[in-house]
Amino acid sequence: MPGRFLSLFKPIGRILPEIKKPERKVSFNEKIFWTALVLVIFLVMTEIPLYGVAQSASDQFGQLRVIFASNRGTLMELGIGPIVTAGLILQLLSGSSIIKCDMSNSEDRGLFTSASKVFTIILTGIQAGAYILSGMYGPSLSGPVILVIFAQLMITGVIVMLMDELVQKGWGLGSGISLFIMAGVAQTILWSTFSPPTGLFVGSLSSYLGGQITLGEWAFGSAGGVYPSLIGLIATISVFIVVIYLQGIRIELPMSYAGYKGFRSRYPIKLLYVSNLPVIFASALFANVYFFSQLIWSQFGKPAPGTNILFQIMGDYSYNATSGSITPVGGLAFFVTPPRNIQGVIAEPLQASVYLAIIVAFCAIFSLIWLEVGGLGPAKVAKQLMDSGMQIPGYRRSGRPIEAILKRYIPVVTVLGGIIVGLVAGVSDFFGAFGSGTGILLSVGIIYQYYELLMRERAAEMFPAFRRILGE
Repeated sequence: MPGRFLSLFKPIGRILPEIKKPERKVSFNEKIFWTALVLVIFLVMTEIPLYGVAQSASDQFGQLRVIFASNRGTLMELGIGPIVTAGLILQLLSGSSIIKCDMSNSEDRGLFTSASKVFTIILTGIQAGAYILSGMYGPSLSGPVILVIFAQLMITGVIVMLMDELVQKGWGLGSGISLFIMAGVAQTILWSTFSPPTGLFVGSLSSYLGGQITLGEWAFGSAGGVYPSLIGLIATISVFIVVIYLQGIRIELPMSYAGYKGFRSRYPIKLLYVSNLPVIFASALFANVYFFSQLIWSQFGKPAPGTNILFQIMGDYSYNATSGSITPVGGLAFFVTPPRNIQGVIAEPLQASVYLAIIVAFCAIFSLIWLEVGGLGPAKVAKQLMDSGMQIPGYRRSGRPIEAILKRYIPVVTVLGGIIVGLVAGVSDFFGAFGSGTGILLSVGIIYQYYELLMRERAAEMFPAFRRILGE
């Protein structure tokens, strides 16, 4: 039976928009088509400006948009932020047993999905309202314009939610969230490298040749971070190489398949066992701290730094009236925002150290939480292997020896993997990597997942008997 909290969403679930699971086997080519269609729709929405909003060059959320696949002043203003935040809240509640949810039970899974949708819609409304009330779109909007902007953000939020569900439920490949993050990071890297106003090989190189910036600023970045740096490009390439290497590190347990005599296989336990999910959750948490602290600071009249004890704890900001830029200078929001280049690290070593410690700690914690929430713990993995007919050679066919062996590796690898992804994300930010360290880490992990998924789909189509072995 579902927990009392999830039962509240049973009547609501009947009226929520829903994408039905395919009742037939969806071919590989069809999945490619639907995945590509969803990606095209997403990219189009990132370029369509919100009606009634004046375009602005300044963007107070900057690099945070890469993580949420959002774009300033467009239909994708909120991106996947509400979906990720809703998932984060529910998974933390479930992982800490505040709400009861058995993900192996189909009824609980359905109610959990309904709860995620309700939370996503509510958070879309909250964030849309907060953006409007904070004056992001102008201080003197008329009532009808406010309603139009709010409606656009709400409708787009629901569309993004349904596109993610379409891909996840078997019509496409992978998940919509992963697809959108990957596309957003790719856009950012290309734009940082080649865009005419500020790109490394166009804007900043022209500024260096024209004498506006020095060779050091072009190579290492300026204190204000106006232009991407050459070191940032090298860091971007280096992070791609490092993460690809880390993806290949694994422990392989020998397995045999009882249904096919003599058939041997290996069960891989990767170093990055829970993939990129911990860094997504940590980044979502940091982004929401930054967003809501800045919103409250704006509503209190943008007090000067050091004049209000509340903001000295939660997040103190400096406002530049000329450029309209807002910069965190103290409080929690300051310490969950990394310096974006080497000069920034040198100027604020305490900020860099605390940020790195926080992101590493949170990635390790979220990795452990996701073991149970995501069904990746030793007990559940042992049961899945038993149900698919796999066993460890030399042991009797039972879940206990498999679980005991998995317990030796999975928890240790999970924590170690969480620490490593936190370090990679934090350090690459310090070197000014394009698309942010977190964005690159996510995109490499997502590309690797898609590669494995494509190989798996192809193998399943060519050898249908493998579907049972693959657990399908």
